[in-house]
Amino acid sequence: MRKQTNYLKGLRVLFAILFFIPILLYFVDFTGKLPQGLHTLLHLQLVPAILGGMIGILIFQLLLALVFGRIYCSVICPAGVFQDIINRLFCIGKKKRKGSMRFSYHKPLNLFRYILLGITVLLALVGITELVVWLDPYSNFGRIAANLFRPLVIWGNNILAGWLMAFDNYTLYHVTIKSVMLSGVIAGLVALLVFVLMVVFRGRFFCNTLCPVGGLLSLVSRYSFFRISFDESVCNTCGSCERSCKAEAIDSKNMAVDTSRCVDCFNCTSTCPKGGLKYRFNPPFKKAKKEEEAVADPQSRRTFLATGMTVTASLPIVAQAGRRMRHRNTNGDQENWGPVTPPGSIDLERFKDVCTGCHICVVKCPTQILKPAGLEYGFDYLLRPHVSYKTNYCNYECTVCGDVCPVHAIKTLTPEEKKVTQVGIATFIIDRCIVNTEGTDCGACSEHCPTQAVHMIPFEGTLTIPKVEPELCIGCGGCESICPVNPHRAIIVKANNVHQVAQLPPEEEVKEFEIDDFGF
Repeated sequence: MRKQTNYLKGLRVLFAILFFIPILLYFVDFTGKLPQGLHTLLHLQLVPAILGGMIGILIFQLLLALVFGRIYCSVICPAGVFQDIINRLFCIGKKKRKGSMRFSYHKPLNLFRYILLGITVLLALVGITELVVWLDPYSNFGRIAANLFRPLVIWGNNILAGWLMAFDNYTLYHVTIKSVMLSGVIAGLVALLVFVLMVVFRGRFFCNTLCPVGGLLSLVSRYSFFRISFDESVCNTCGSCERSCKAEAIDSKNMAVDTSRCVDCFNCTSTCPKGGLKYRFNPPFKKAKKEEEAVADPQSRRTFLATGMTVTASLPIVAQAGRRMRHRNTNGDQENWGPVTPPGSIDLERFKDVCTGCHICVVKCPTQILKPAGLEYGFDYLLRPHVSYKTNYCNYECTVCGDVCPVHAIKTLTPEEKKVTQVGIATFIIDRCIVNTEGTDCGACSEHCPTQAVHMIPFEGTLTIPKVEPELCIGCGGCESICPVNPHRAIIVKANNVHQVAQLPPEEEVKEFEIDDFGF
């Protein structure tokens, strides 16, 4: 039996590596050499599946939990695997002594975790997704990988490239970090600190108390068909299983396992010296076992019903608060222009409702114009990506951000759709233009406009000045990024809160010439 349990743990670790390593590499890859198809691993994450309306993936994950328990938390979720890595690193160099308490059993905080889950769901239903942004495990891992690990990898690459160049070896090259913002770094540091502290002191406390994914799966996994349970004829209550349980779900004295918190890591079964714990078929319709009676909160059913009634009663209040917040955000001062959202995000309000700020689009943008927002657009847009044209522009046919978005906050566009998607309209400010202020020729904005929306018209004498045709402009930022006026550009893209369809630029007439003789 011991060989079987070691085999199960090894299999779990193997699958966890197969999921975690490609996801991590996909976030930190700055060369663009990894296959673009790796983004499909992100679509298996539970919160993105729910927000993106991917019902098939949601049903699959719930069935997986019903049959095998919370395998998702220890294999598929990158934040869960990352916490296991933190735990492993913390244990390096620490001698295991008999009786030492690395972990110990704690009663579940059911009232807190299910109220938090209910509030998170209800707020998301009325369009207030701030709790989802801060609690979604995948998005928190994404912010850590995008804003902390990726810059470290680029920094290491640049150091190594400098050393190689000293020996006339140009295999590597220096890379400029443009997509990292202070808000993203702070968010990544906060998530990393929370994970480290909770893992060190309470193991999987985040997963079993704060995480909405863990809360949802716990409602299903408590009825799972396959589960870890005690074999009372073999167990000698030594407590090794309890000390190795990072979910704090094993009560060795009462020989009980809380399957709602167990993440099926199989640490307990592999450390049990007598084989007293077994992962076996134990369906919920069988006669209740002793461990189920021991870990069951006698008030759990009434607590769950009370929680549901409380949250349901608060729905009208929450909905009204959401409507007021939206009204305030959409009727602000016109001088404070809103964020330009990525092509395919359709409209600002929808984007705020769905985007969880995982920053995969930020790191995958080829021109690095997507930046995580701070508080410049309000708290309800915090950490969502916005388009910044300070250093570059949006490629005319590029659809990468929509291709990689796991929650479909950014819809996938075809190149033909992208060419006419108007995310904003270029606004010309004549008082800043050097043609007007310095009396010199320019025309850089017109030369870099791919749709002919910006063209030059006569101004004074031989000078010409830009003019914008709004119906042709798609808000790509080619004009703004190239404008030589600093710090405030003379032509700026003003966001469309709801994306529009622009007109295609007129095709140039091809004149036919008759060539006599040899055409000289």
